[in-house]
Amino acid sequence: MFAAIVPTPFGALGIRTGGAVVTELVYLPASYGEKAPVDPIAEQAAFQVEHYCRDPDFAFDLPLAQLGSPFQRKVWDAISAIPRGEVRTYGEVAKFVGSMPRAVGQACGANYFPLVIPCHRVTGAQGLGGFAGSDDRNGFTLDVKRWLLAHEGHREYAWQQTTLL
Repeated sequence: MFAAIVPTPFGALGIRTGGAVVTELVYLPASYGEKAPVDPIAEQAAFQVEHYCRDPDFAFDLPLAQLGSPFQRKVWDAISAIPRGEVRTYGEVAKFVGSMPRAVGQACGANYFPLVIPCHRVTGAQGLGGFAGSDDRNGFTLDVKRWLLAHEGHREYAWQQTTLL
């Protein structure tokens, strides 16, 4: 199922590969055990994920599968341009790409490459918003989002990072 599973401070990250590209990154609970990379692309992805977890300024450079609709890729490009330590609301991204906030949220939820395409940097107008298809305030994925934002220096979530480690 996964070409590698990398332990992280927020749980684990499953890496799927196909041929010479990463096909998906999946947030997993810490209960998933580590799995050594089974191919060079998974090894490269695992190394880069580990590096990002140590250094939030690390820039990913992975070969990614060309997935998603043209609209999703447009949203993902806009999200990728959000600087580390900053967030944009679904509405702000929607205005930028000429769409509606709900459509942006759906594109975020369909992101195959979290961390690389940092959809955690997109929040609701009144707070954190959903993440990875979940809006459960106490859910695992929102804890991941809080950790990632704090790791990247977003001040509003920095206090929460210490409770998640």
